[in-house]
Amino acid sequence: MGQPAEQQNPTEARIAHLNLPAKGWSEAARKDALARLRGMGLPERRDEYWKYTRPDILVQPAPVPAAAMANDQTPLFDAMDRLRIVFVDGVFDADASDDLSLEGVTIDRLAQADRDLHWARDLYGTLENKGQTPVARPLAALNTAFATDGTLIHVTGKASKPISLIYHHVSETSDAILHHCIKLDAGAELTVLENGPAAARFNKVMEVDIADGAAFHHIRAQGRDHERQAATHIFARLGEKSLFNSFTLTMNGVMTRNECVIELTGDDAVAKVAGACVGDGAFHHDDTVFVTHDAVNCESRQVFKKVLRNGATGVFQGKILVKAGAQKTDGYQISQSLLLDEDSQFLAKPELEIYADDVACSHGSTSGAIDEDALFYLRSRGVPLGEATDMLTLSFLAEAVEEIETEALREEIIDRLAAWLGRRRD
Repeated sequence: MGQPAEQQNPTEARIAHLNLPAKGWSEAARKDALARLRGMGLPERRDEYWKYTRPDILVQPAPVPAAAMANDQTPLFDAMDRLRIVFVDGVFDADASDDLSLEGVTIDRLAQADRDLHWARDLYGTLENKGQTPVARPLAALNTAFATDGTLIHVTGKASKPISLIYHHVSETSDAILHHCIKLDAGAELTVLENGPAAARFNKVMEVDIADGAAFHHIRAQGRDHERQAATHIFARLGEKSLFNSFTLTMNGVMTRNECVIELTGDDAVAKVAGACVGDGAFHHDDTVFVTHDAVNCESRQVFKKVLRNGATGVFQGKILVKAGAQKTDGYQISQSLLLDEDSQFLAKPELEIYADDVACSHGSTSGAIDEDALFYLRSRGVPLGEATDMLTLSFLAEAVEEIETEALREEIIDRLAAWLGRRRD
């Protein structure tokens, strides 16, 4: 009788379904990431930073089939003058994309950047690797090893218009892995827009290196597909007097895990990361943020709001780490949920770890229902119940949306939230 075949562990089973991209300047970083992935293993439920989110469908060899949702809304950001870069199920669409040229910016694609001395070789995987300490992030390491494409954006001045990364989901079994590297030189400025569901299952890493006096603005909307699964990561490093400002809108999606790891390394830097999510039914949304202060007189803000109904689940894990010597730190963190029924739940783990004595840091987390007094007031003024509930819900979300600096973008995000609520009005 023959011996039973040896069963692969989950990490090796996942790797077996992937191909390491062709050799080039990224080869060393990819091999290093693969070794790190094998050493740490893919996340499991028993892992501390995954205890509120089951990683199963994000790590299994093949994605759970996810139907693409027909969307008759005008695409987000459509009225803006922007440079469009389009990916369909993780594959670059040249016909739908603009010419990749912009004043003050050089843009290459990861799949085509084959110069040995390409600038991205010093950034690709670097911030991701550093972001593995003190908390392992195996899905990010998997991305660095196996990413098939992405953008390499080097900003030398003030970009004349935003760069828009547009993702389309067509195939029910697509499994996209994209990796973006963004480098801003001293004094440079760039806005990056992202929108759309990228695939049935999506793994994305964005590494952002912000030099002294540079500013990076990021607004992301993750699309309306009900069944998509996504694990995204942003790793950012800030120089002196630099700015990082990121906002994410999430509507729908059966599983979403957004991680953001920020390191403030230069004095007087500012980092803001915010998010608003609305979920209904089979919806699990996890925001995990880790901000490290390692310089003097820096500010960080984390503002997250979640609206949940019909059994949806929201998760927030946020940490502010203030290292020794990082005096005059101003760290603010707030996570709040609005539960529109008794079946939904919000799980939060806010953390502060401080090794400096001259700081102003705070964190808070709340979960509650619609304010009945405010609802009664609006009803007494003739506002129908559904509209009154939507008004109060939008008011709840406003603090997160206000983190977007551009008024036109704020208004567009609010319009999308209002439309989502209107479609679900009782």
